[in-house]
Amino acid sequence: MSALNRNKKTLLIGIGNDGRGDDALGWLFADRFAECRDLEVIYRYQLQVEDAELISAYEQVIFVDASVLEMEKGFSFQPCLPVASVHFSTHKVDPGTILWLAREMYQSAVQGYILAIQGYEWELQQGLSEKATQHFQQAFLYFEKHVLPAITAEFVPLMHTSDPI
Repeated sequence: MSALNRNKKTLLIGIGNDGRGDDALGWLFADRFAECRDLEVIYRYQLQVEDAELISAYEQVIFVDASVLEMEKGFSFQPCLPVASVHFSTHKVDPGTILWLAREMYQSAVQGYILAIQGYEWELQQGLSEKATQHFQQAFLYFEKHVLPAITAEFVPLMHTSDPI
């Protein structure tokens, strides 16, 4: 079992890079919940196969990342399905593959979710674009109102938006 699991059931992984504009959305979101007693929060530039062992120690994991896809509400919160996928390199591994590896390699029953927040600017710079900041706030409010209360409840399936990721 991972040393990071301090009897918390839910892991939030902020994915991104705070030096690439809106790619910082995942990290900034994680920052907002870093002190939350009901979440374990970690940061990643990108997911790696080793993260399968990490998430296997939790009941559920929430991957938070910026997205280039247009979304009606500016964000999407959806279940993450385990998927066996093969890429040329293991330097880019998607959340579904990490979830699949956790189940296959560690017999984990971890449930996965993806919170995608729409971004616009990806150049080398710090700070979010104005539109990404608005989407961040919308995602934050949704998470506080709908997701966080479910995490602290005994039974969780988490609610999700209908926007595609």
